[in-house]
Order: sequence, then C-alpha cells, then structure tokens
Amino acid sequence: MSLHPNAGKMPAPESLIDPSELVTAFFTLQPDPAKPAQKVSFGTSGHRGSSLSKAFNEAHLLAVAQAVADHRKEQGITGPLYLGLDSHALSYPAFATVLRVLIANAVNVRFEDRQLTPTPAVSHAILAHGGNADGLILTPSHNPPEDGGIKYNPPDGGPADTQVTKVIQSRANSYLEAGLDGVRMLSFERAISSPHAERFDFMADYVQRLGEVVDMAAIKDAGLRLGVHPMGGAAIDYWRAIAQHWGLDVTLVEERVDSRFGFIPCDHDGKIRMDCSSPHAMASLIAVKDDFDLALGNDTDGDRHGIVTPDAGLLNCNRYLAVVVDYLLKHRPTLPETLGVGTTVVTSAQVGRVARAAGRHFMETPVGVKWFVDGLYNGKLIFGGEESAGGTFVTRDGKPWSTDKDGIIMCLLAAEILAVTGMTPSRYYKDIIEAQFGPTWYQRIDAPITDELKAGFARLGSEVAKGALLAGEPVVDAFTQAPGNNAAIGGLKVVTEHGWFAARPSGTEPIYKIYAESFKSQGHLDAIIKDAQALLAQWLAEA
Repeated sequence: MSLHPNAGKMPAPESLIDPSELVTAFFTLQPDPAKPAQKVSFGTSGHRGSSLSKAFNEAHLLAVAQAVADHRKEQGITGPLYLGLDSHALSYPAFATVLRVLIANAVNVRFEDRQLTPTPAVSHAILAHGGNADGLILTPSHNPPEDGGIKYNPPDGGPADTQVTKVIQSRANSYLEAGLDGVRMLSFERAISSPHAERFDFMADYVQRLGEVVDMAAIKDAGLRLGVHPMGGAAIDYWRAIAQHWGLDVTLVEERVDSRFGFIPCDHDGKIRMDCSSPHAMASLIAVKDDFDLALGNDTDGDRHGIVTPDAGLLNCNRYLAVVVDYLLKHRPTLPETLGVGTTVVTSAQVGRVARAAGRHFMETPVGVKWFVDGLYNGKLIFGGEESAGGTFVTRDGKPWSTDKDGIIMCLLAAEILAVTGMTPSRYYKDIIEAQFGPTWYQRIDAPITDELKAGFARLGSEVAKGALLAGEPVVDAFTQAPGNNAAIGGLKVVTEHGWFAARPSGTEPIYKIYAESFKSQGHLDAIIKDAQALLAQWLAEA
C-alpha cells in the first residue's frame, strides 16, 4: 500500500468525525441481521464497527450484553463483572447500553466512576478478584475514531477464546434476528442507581502494585526523564497516578482527551488511527524524542505500547519483543526455568531465537494474545506477545499480572531496562540481540480486502506453495496451522532458508496483511514481499 500524502501530518479539521452524529446513529439506525456486515462478529479481539454503517449500534450492544449474561449463568459465574471503556465516542453510549442489560439480569457490575479504564486494568482486576469474576471492555483498540468495540474477558482475565466468543456471537445474533425478544433491560436511570451498579477503583490497586511486576525503584533511582503520549486514551490518568505514587519524572506530551482525535497525526493511509506502533501516528512523540531519556506511547485502551528512544526513534515492536524476552530471562533469576515464551507466527524469528538459546520452551500461535492466556494464567509462560505492539508478562515472583495485553507495563519495562543496564531498548537490541543472532529485516504491509479475497484466504491450503520459489529460494515449509498449538492461523505462512512471509485477513479492519522477514538484507526482504504479492494473487485467484 502506497504512503498517503497526509501520513504523519495532523488531520484537517474538516476531516474529523462528528461525535454527535455517531451517537445519534448508534441509537437510531437499526442493523439488518440478514446482512453479514451488520451482524455481531467477534474477530481477533471482540466485535468492532461503526454505527454509521450499522455495525455497532444499540441493538448490537443490547444483544451482546444479554448473550454475556446468559453465558455467565450457564457457566456459573456469580461474581462481579468488571466493566471498562476507552475514549472512542461510541464507548460512552455502549457503556450505558450494556449496563442497562447487565443490571436487569442482576449482574453486579463494577466500573470506575467518571473515569476511563484501560484493558490491562480490567484484566488485572479480574485476576485480583481470585476467580468467579469476568469483564467487558468497550473499545475498538487503536481503530479509527468512528469505530466502537466490545470484548469479553472470562475469569482467567484474558480475551475469551474462540469457543466462548462463538457462543456469545451466535446467541447475540439470535437476539438480533428475534428483534431483541428475550433481552432484559432497564432504563439507564434505574440501572445506574441500582445496588448492582458498583463504583470500583481499578486504578489504585493497579498502580500501587506495579512494583510486583516492574522494578519501579530502579526507574526512580535512575532519575529517568520519561515522556508519555497516551494518544488521548484511557491510560492518561493512570500515567499521572504512576508518576505521583512512584515518584517518577513523567511528562505527558499530550494531555487532550477528545473523541475526534484531531491531535493524532494521520497514519500511513491518511486515516486517524491511535496506533502507537506506527511511526506516522506517533510522529508528534518522535519529534520530541531528544527531550527525554525515553518516550513512551499507548493506544486508546492501553493494551499496546510504543517505545521511542533518542538514538533510534520509534523502535520496531518486533525488536522490542526480542529485547523484552532476553531481558526477562536474564533479570528474573528466581522464576522457574520451566516458564516458556509465547509469540504469534507473524512475529519476528528473533524472539524464538532468544527463547531457544536460553533453553526455554517456545510456543508459536495464531494472531491474538488470547492464545497465551492459559500459559500465563497457569504458570507455563513468562511472556506472551505479538508483533502488533502487544504483550504482557508475569510478576517478579511468577504470578499472572494481566493475561490481556498490557501496554503500560511494557512501557515501564523499557524504563527498567534503561535504568538497570544503562542501555536504551534500541541499543540493547543492537549490542545484545543482533550481536548474538545477527540482523533481520522485517515489514508488514496492509491492503484493502474484498469479500471474494477473504473467501479465497479461507480456502487456501499449504499445498499451493509446493515447488514455489520465494526471492529465488525454494520453499522449505508452508502451513495454515500454528506449530505451537495446531490452531488455524486464518491464512498462510511460507518459509525459506533465509526468510518467510505470512498473509491473513485482519480480524478487526477490512484489510489483509502481509508480514515478511529476511535474514539476509533489505533487498532480499523487498524481493520476498514482491514475490509474496504475486504468489498470493495467483493462489487466491485459483482458490
């Protein structure tokens, strides 16, 4: 996909959304459950869409909330449901809507009063409860301002697995098809004043216990100057509280919270996207990198991280994952050596090299942190993460901290790494990771996808790559199921001796993604991508 001329530039005022239009559409437009694009569809991480396209409207949220209430009853979950939300315009009416249904079903709902709640704080609260509790987070993550989203986290604290989301999705669509018959609901006034609606301080416990998972004292003692860009999202008040409670020198480089997100530079395609792994969306933080020892960013619900260093700018998130794994394995000596490392099949091979060199079990899965929840929850993994700037890790004594992605602790760990080693994460990668394993070149590109192409991906088999050449090298392996757990990856990965590519439709946006890595050179990577595009065009046409 070619770079949009507005990439990295502030959006024009006339291009910004009108939040009132979105909210009006949320309550007035009715989805047609006979149309696939207007049904409830749980992708990689929940159901997402815009109210303007009838993909995220009041009816969807009423149906999903009732389906979740039904699921809780069937599973015997009688504890509280922790409810979080981010700063997207549609998160606010979604909050009111799900609360009306959950309270009508006598669910005890815990939420922060007049405050946004990041995804990791919800996961942490579920785990801290000690069982028999679950959660909902109203967020489309880094998606554009016009989108809304909802995701469900069961009692293990992480994103629900596909078996659970299929049940919720199917039940919700049944309610839509029945005209919401069977959905219990109260007025918002009755719901918010019910004893089942419990105000809860997510932030206090999360912030005060951060020392269990990150060496906060080392960060303070090093006197690091940290710049933080919360990208107008739910982490903003958490960073203020972290600075105050732990005595850190933190400067918020952007303090605005506005659901139009007019202060976020345009992404590669000219859209506003609160993606802290994008050098275009993070352009304003990169511009002030020399003012700080380290600059850090989170997306709108705080589950992603962006690491900006004075010496390298925005650190490629694949490289940072390799640094995190290497650092944790070397600086958490009391943790059992049986703890392994989990990443996805589209993450850089460097992460696996680090884990295997340390003698650790290495697990490759399909895209989505949900695949690491069991390992983190049951003491099998020290870390789980993916190339799209998402990851989390266990406490310093090996307990699960957040089994969903936690962009806040991933940022704080970057500060710990600098404080303890004296190296920025980018320097650590160069001097430690590359020195041992050599350099790699990695790139992800996105392209629009049609329903026909998406159907073609579903029919692709690994046999199509038999006898193929990629950048002049024969294909040595191709698979559609992840080697770590044999689950379908939703696409295809093709491997040669000196590189690989993978392709899959996005689970959250109408695009497909090509991931590629070379172990030789940038020119070799370019050749892999060129051949990958040509091969995919041929294979999808024949599928």
